[in-house]
Amino acid sequence: MFHSDLAGGRWHTMSLCEQLGNIGSEISRALNWKDKDYIKSLHAFYRALELFDLTISDPKLKFRLKEILRARELVCDYFIGENEYQSTSAFFRSYFDYFALRAQYQKLIAK
Repeated sequence: MFHSDLAGGRWHTMSLCEQLGNIGSEISRALNWKDKDYIKSLHAFYRALELFDLTISDPKLKFRLKEILRARELVCDYFIGENEYQSTSAFFRSYFDYFALRAQYQKLIAK
């Protein structure tokens, strides 16, 4: 387990945007290392999968599972599959960056 502190319950206190924004950080790391260092890219990918799995297990998100599972499927297809969906790094960056920005915005308006 890479994120034992988050698995202890802290992850489920975060909003969906915060969770997907954090997943996006790991995806971004995996993308940055993809052509430079396969092992570092793979480790970031595995950390992202762990965060996906924590998100999937979050009871408050049971009605959002279809989108979360589809995103996980696309990420797996891109990094370890044959990229049947023809995903691009630009697609993943824009998809996950939205959630990180939204989470930051939510924190700002909550103050």
